[in-house]
Amino acid sequence: MTLSLTLACLWVVTAAVVAMLPMRYQYAPGIALLVAAVPLLVFLGREHNPWIVLAVLAAIISMFRRPLRVLVRHLRARL
Repeated sequence: MTLSLTLACLWVVTAAVVAMLPMRYQYAPGIALLVAAVPLLVFLGREHNPWIVLAVLAAIISMFRRPLRVLVRHLRARL
């Protein structure tokens, strides 16, 4: 398994651990995971084909669907 896929698997395990925390303790690690997802996607894209990147992106969007909705709503209100 390549380094990028190993890091992606560790990202998923970390996200699962953060999800088990009480809600008030999820914010900071959740934001860190969301920020770390971008370079991880780029790294995956450089080592693998776009289908792997799309699958990982779908998983990230699935895990962060509510915070991403709030972020999009907030950005629309500002514009």
